[in-house]
This record gives sequence, C-alpha cells and structure tokens, in this order.
Amino acid sequence: MTACLARFEPIHLEHNSVQHSTLSIIFSNDHFVAVEKPAGWLSVPSRQGEDDQRPCVGRVLEIQLQLRLWPVHRLDLEVTGILLFAKDASAHKAANQWFEQRVVHKTYEAITAVGEAINLNIPLTWECVMLRGKKRAYLSPHGKPSLTTATPISLVKLKDSPGLLWQLSPHTGRPHQLRFDLARHGYPILGDQLYGSQRPYSDGIALRCVKLDFSDCPRASDFGLPRAVAATTLPQLLGLEGNS
Repeated sequence: MTACLARFEPIHLEHNSVQHSTLSIIFSNDHFVAVEKPAGWLSVPSRQGEDDQRPCVGRVLEIQLQLRLWPVHRLDLEVTGILLFAKDASAHKAANQWFEQRVVHKTYEAITAVGEAINLNIPLTWECVMLRGKKRAYLSPHGKPSLTTATPISLVKLKDSPGLLWQLSPHTGRPHQLRFDLARHGYPILGDQLYGSQRPYSDGIALRCVKLDFSDCPRASDFGLPRAVAATTLPQLLGLEGNS
C-alpha cells in the first residue's frame, strides 16, 4: 500500500520464467494501466533482483505490453486485486503525489474468522501506533499512526465453516496495516497464518483490493483517469454472492 518512487531498472526480460504469462488488465490508457495482481506474485522486484524466482507483476506486464512501466504503489505478496502502474514520468510523478498525500481512496475486501458477535454494516474506526518488524507488525510507541475504517458486511457460507466479509478503507499506508488491524481485533484473515489464522484459504490470503477512487486526485482527469477503477469483488471471485 506504499507509494513507489523509482522506475524499474533494466533487466533481461527474455530470461523471466513467467514471460509468457498474461495478466488481466482492468484499465489502460496512454498514461496508466491497472492490472489484476494474482496471489503469490511480487508487485515490484525484490532486493534479490534476478535471483528471486517469484513472478513479478511489473516485469511480466512490461513484457505483455512491450513498454517500460513505473510502479506507483504495491500490494503484499499474498494479496490480490488492483495494482496501478504509470506509463510515463509525468503520470508517475502525479500518482506518487496522490498516494503520498492520501487522496487515492482505496477499498479492500477481506474474509475473516467470525470472531465475537458484531453489528453488521456499521463502520468501525480503528486507530493505533504500529511498527513493522522483520516479519510482522505490532503495537509500538515508536511506530507510526495508523487509521482504518472497517465495516463488517455479512456472514458468508464457506465449505468448512462461516466467514465474515469486511469492507476496509485504509487512511494510512502502513505495511500490513489491514492484516494487523483485523487480527488484533480478533478477526484474522483466512489463510493469514502470520497473523494467527488457523483456517486455510485456496490462494494467498482472503484480502483483495477492489477499488481505487481518484475523484479527489488533482489533475486525474488530465491523465484520462475515471473517477474510480474497480475489480471483481471477493464474493464474486469466490462465487459467494447471494449465500450470506
């Protein structure tokens, strides 16, 4: 969920083991492209560079589109959903400013353990001061403020037992913010063993970026962006619509 300041460094794309993969494009114009990030894929190359064998959305998308891209934000390896890239330097500069100034409104969906009884469709405001360690986040007076609006939407019927569907809006971009917030309130995301989930999930973790809203971004229309870009919802993806 953090902004990305750098352009991709040159790399020998022909040696990428997933060069023939095709990513699903959600939106594209002359300045930006929004793509569907699969679980288990890096958003941008890791510090290991070419030694890292995990597939990378940015690299594969460059091959697919046959052009250079600038990353503007990222999603955790395990998370699916909308990932935005700039196609030129001016779009990259503008998008970085939007993300840094928190005027891109991000909406996620998650499915968690049911946990304690909770009122549905009533937004909750979660604030804390958190710090990211080597592997996971934790509360710390030495950390940074975190703010999330979390709305429990409905119970969903899963194969093993019910889950709880959430809509989440992070107002800050702390690493693992949503995963940590849900877990510390007693609702670990399905598949997220790092934060205490004991229930499996078929692909990564049950956390998905479903909407990027640009309506408050200065000059967004100059770059041809719509008011918002949306992806398939988590219930739609899992075939859960209408079973709550």
